[in-house]
Amino acid sequence: MAVPTSDQRKRRPFLLSLSLFLLVSALLALAFLFLDPSAQSLSVLSSRLTAPTTTLAPPAVVAGGAEAGESADATEKAEETASRPDDTAAAVNADAAAGEGGGSSESPRLDADKGAAATEGVADDDGGGGGDEPAAKVRWETCRPGRGVSAADYIPCLDNMRAIKALRSRRHMEHRERHCPVAPRPRCLVRVPSGYRPPVPWPRSRDMIWYNNVPHPKLVEYKKDQNWVTKSGDYLVFPGGGTQFKTGVTRYIQFIEQIMPTIQWGTHTKTVLDVGCGVASFGGYLLDRNVITMSFAPKDEHEAQIQFALERGIPAFLAVIGTQKLPFPDEAFDVVHCARCRVHWYANGKPLLELNRVLRPGGYYIWSATPVYRQEKRDQDDWNAMVKLTKSICWRTVVKSEDSNGIGVVVYQKPASNSCYLERRTNEPPMCSKKDGPRFPWYAPLDTCISSSIEKSSWPLPWPERLNARYLNVPDDSSSTDEKFDVDTKYWKHAISEIYYNDFPVNWSSTRNVMDMNAGYGGFAAALVDKPLWVMNVVPVGQPDTLPVIFNRGLIGVYHDWCESFNTYPRTYDLLHMSYLLGSLTNRCDIMEVAAEIDRILRPDRWFVLRDTTEMIKKMRPVLKSLHYETVVVKQQFLVAKKDFWRPGK
Repeated sequence: MAVPTSDQRKRRPFLLSLSLFLLVSALLALAFLFLDPSAQSLSVLSSRLTAPTTTLAPPAVVAGGAEAGESADATEKAEETASRPDDTAAAVNADAAAGEGGGSSESPRLDADKGAAATEGVADDDGGGGGDEPAAKVRWETCRPGRGVSAADYIPCLDNMRAIKALRSRRHMEHRERHCPVAPRPRCLVRVPSGYRPPVPWPRSRDMIWYNNVPHPKLVEYKKDQNWVTKSGDYLVFPGGGTQFKTGVTRYIQFIEQIMPTIQWGTHTKTVLDVGCGVASFGGYLLDRNVITMSFAPKDEHEAQIQFALERGIPAFLAVIGTQKLPFPDEAFDVVHCARCRVHWYANGKPLLELNRVLRPGGYYIWSATPVYRQEKRDQDDWNAMVKLTKSICWRTVVKSEDSNGIGVVVYQKPASNSCYLERRTNEPPMCSKKDGPRFPWYAPLDTCISSSIEKSSWPLPWPERLNARYLNVPDDSSSTDEKFDVDTKYWKHAISEIYYNDFPVNWSSTRNVMDMNAGYGGFAAALVDKPLWVMNVVPVGQPDTLPVIFNRGLIGVYHDWCESFNTYPRTYDLLHMSYLLGSLTNRCDIMEVAAEIDRILRPDRWFVLRDTTEMIKKMRPVLKSLHYETVVVKQQFLVAKKDFWRPGK
């Protein structure tokens, strides 16, 4: 064995000292990262751990009450190159540098979002939702809807091609109605289009959106002469035109106000239903008048028009007046509007009876279509049929006029009392009675009778007084309803201002489209009314029917069953909010199905908020972790989760 030289013997103490120094330094660094509770160390730690485990402050609030022509194979091949999180981050940084990202439109990771302010009220211990729970062991797969349906735009209840092909008739638009898959229900994840990036911020988004987020050129070509939408570089641009808006939708709105000053946009008229809305420019520009519009159209050959509307940040919904009622309560909307909406009101009368059902007594129906102003025989025959039909349901013609371009508009008014119905010479169509069937509109056939409860209805107060006024004509009205309404309003006003804005790692400046999945009396939406966002209030089937109250407050919403898919495109909401619904929901359907639908609707890099019991939070959190959501629990009762760009196989 070789004998060490004198130089080697001299270096041994130095090497030993260096090794000990490095070992001690490493141990100190680890101790600093994992034991130091400062905001800075938590921020560093969050970049290493998917699920943060920080300390909890006690709760401060007590809870109170490519369509046609695109094959799935081609879509799948194109989407194999979809942006990954690192690609998207690079795109976001580039956008911010170019001024496209709206400054702070994108927030960092949940637990590092606000440093000490964000983590101060965070609950991730055993009392606040189980911060150490691992992700659920779920093998998620991407949706493969089949030929004829874009894999990135899949809507299970509207794209059930097997059920649609089995229909006996399509005469009354049955193929555009809901046909939800039965068990096993879908629990797959929808792909993200190649090149997807965070949406253009509001209000710029009303006029332009990223083409790659909604890569559908068909409507651009189909409506190129009508100024609906054009393509300009990386953007789709919406000039504010339309088939009936020859000089722009702003002038069209002004024209309506000129011929009928009593409409009083934004004060007397607050809620509007726009039938066959196109890309929803009418509703988008009514926002300037402080009017909230529920725009709807079917998923049809006018490719992705509702997806365009939602990407623009305008309230919109997929629906058709076919054989079933719309998912709205009776007497909900102040105004109903139709501009060349291609609905044959006069064919059998049922579609117009449905509008009569959802129109508030004393409300207006604004119709702008060729029968109003053209003299061709077909148009005049349609006009005469419309005159006969509107008279039969006691609608009064308020005004009929043409603008400077020769575009005609007629405005009807629904009666504010039952006297006209009682004085008709013939009882046709008849007044609805109990024997005519169910009144609740979920999957209910269209009425052949006149729905009326005018004797107990009155026009709401002017806006904004109507927002907090009690209009409690709900089906389950009781002596305790006043108290429930007041508690709901007071709780949400406090919770939003004191907790949601201060303690939630949510970037409210980049939040535009919001959905309250269990809206109650609409207190959550009412508390957000001063923010530049809008809320789709959903009253779940099986919950107390409070949707009439929501509409009376000047807000909008729909009925829905959350064991089925919602009538919207994927990636259309910035924030989904669910309050004390998960327990009753999972008694009827699987929590994985609910999570898959939440993931389908939510935009990447946006938020899901669950307000519920500790037990429900512990059930939902591992499922969201399996989807690679970042999660944090606030005040022991709020689970806040942020969606990633992760997809299976990426």
